[in-house]
Amino acid sequence: AFQSAHPCMRLLPGLSLGGFLMSALLARSAALNAAAAARRLPASTCGRAAAALPRLLAAPAMGSRRCSGLRMADQSAVAEAPAPPAPVPLPTNANEQLLRIRHSTAHVMAMAVQRLYKDARVTIGPWIEKGFYYDFDRPEPFAEKDLRRIKKEMDKLIGLKLPFRREELSFDEAKARIEAADEPYKLEILDSIVAKDPDAPITIFHIGEPGKANWWDLCAGPHVEHTGQLPKDAIDLESIAGAYWRGDEARPMLQRIYGTAWESAEQLAEHRRIQEEAKRRDHRALGKQLRLFSIQQEAGGGLVFWHPRGARVRRLMEDFWREAHTAGGYELLYTPHMASLDLWKTSGHFDFYADGMFDQMEVEGAQYQIKPMNCPFHVLTYKDEKRSYRDLPLRWAELGTVYRYERSGTLNGLFRVRGFTQDDAHIFCLPEQLADEIQGVLDLTETILTKFGFTEYEVMLSTRPDKAVGSDEIWDKATSALREALGAKGWEYDVDEGGGAFYGPKIDIKIRDAIGRLWQCSTIQCDFNLPQRFGLEYVSPDGGREQPIMLHRAIFGSLERFFGVLIESTAGDFPFWLAPTQLRLLPVSDDYRPYCDAAVARLKAAGIRAEVDPGGRSVGKQI
Repeated sequence: AFQSAHPCMRLLPGLSLGGFLMSALLARSAALNAAAAARRLPASTCGRAAAALPRLLAAPAMGSRRCSGLRMADQSAVAEAPAPPAPVPLPTNANEQLLRIRHSTAHVMAMAVQRLYKDARVTIGPWIEKGFYYDFDRPEPFAEKDLRRIKKEMDKLIGLKLPFRREELSFDEAKARIEAADEPYKLEILDSIVAKDPDAPITIFHIGEPGKANWWDLCAGPHVEHTGQLPKDAIDLESIAGAYWRGDEARPMLQRIYGTAWESAEQLAEHRRIQEEAKRRDHRALGKQLRLFSIQQEAGGGLVFWHPRGARVRRLMEDFWREAHTAGGYELLYTPHMASLDLWKTSGHFDFYADGMFDQMEVEGAQYQIKPMNCPFHVLTYKDEKRSYRDLPLRWAELGTVYRYERSGTLNGLFRVRGFTQDDAHIFCLPEQLADEIQGVLDLTETILTKFGFTEYEVMLSTRPDKAVGSDEIWDKATSALREALGAKGWEYDVDEGGGAFYGPKIDIKIRDAIGRLWQCSTIQCDFNLPQRFGLEYVSPDGGREQPIMLHRAIFGSLERFFGVLIESTAGDFPFWLAPTQLRLLPVSDDYRPYCDAAVARLKAAGIRAEVDPGGRSVGKQI
């Protein structure tokens, strides 16, 4: 029944089921080829090999039979692997007690460092998503052994149950105390606090009893009551890195010590498990191992080379994206890779985004700029014709490659590059169409993300900042439309009051991957600025001229970054429809290679991404 019904078997006449299972292995991505550690076959039997194949190859009710001299085990007799232990839920910094633990632990670490290394000066030490860090200026570099020594000193301080004490000072008092301590970085921080808000209170936090030797730093809090409230078996110092003071390459290079802190040892163990799993899933290593992409230093950092296998996946991603957008009422655009510098001056990018743009080039006496964004090109396309209210909404989408300057030290695989392809779309609509258009964008976003296996999101709505363009009325209408669309989807969301861009409110969507990490992905942004700068208009029903509302929208964010997230979330084991190789034939000897080559040709003609294993190894090793 399997041989007569299965499309693959119909394409391979004369091949028995047993022979097929021995010579064909359906590789969901390259998990069984290059990432065997991610999925190990329990034994070298045809039945168990078949059990590892996706449903496309699985035969219903396969009984026990002979197959090329190997016994195919009855599936009911194959013992199931024990279920993995349930993951320990990990809290976030929204948990105030955890935030206090991390902030206080950072201070205890800095105190321990300065007790052990008298030449170390402190700078800043905030809490971060998974822990904390502190930056130090010290002549000698820290080593891994220093982390163990520092942690031991921290444990001592925790055992002493030293109190955290808040003290408020005048500017002059704080300055005198910092100068006496010879802490120049703290002095600069103090000056920046006062420059930003002359009336801001100057607070420091002490660790230790009043009147006794203690440690302190400029800090607004919050902290635990005493060091004894810090769970030392839930704290770990993880790594050392370099960091420029205030992120400025012209300033001193500091040493950053990263740590993590949790509420319990069980949470720390779960965090470590996730960290180890993240290392195994690193897209940079898997990209090389699975021959998906590379970044060639001879060409320059941050420029991605898509290899044949990776290019196959990209083409499938792009094809699905185009089909989904066409079905959603979008028209596709193609725009240039560069434009006159005047365009970027009109758009405001030259004034407000110059640091993220490459240098201009001169062509026949005129200056041209390689594009960091696609938006102005879509605006010019709109402006090319006279528009009526009857024409709106216009939905235009483009897979547009852009180029942005990133410092070499910030480049990171596919996650931070200099050349990338944005799945950009812009919608031009009437004010009364805004709510429906946003709802449509959210529906399309969910459709596309779900197709790639991402079904859990964290959503943020950012509202009007103090300085903004556009009337209160249009801001209120746009913000209400975003709220209504999120409510209609039934999505929970947080609000970042005043966190919107000056030109409009926005929705940001983070996706949760297979091991629980969040990645910034999709954005929906209202824009009242570009239509105003470029004088966009449409003819209203009464014959007047009105300004359309513009929506910016990206779902992947960029193909490169999204592909990196997808590699890590799947550990290189892509969904079958996206696998660069869907079926691989394993010839048991060179005698069968001509047949396999012919079979692969027929499979490819049927739209199946098939290939012949290059051989040179035993069948067991090929599997």
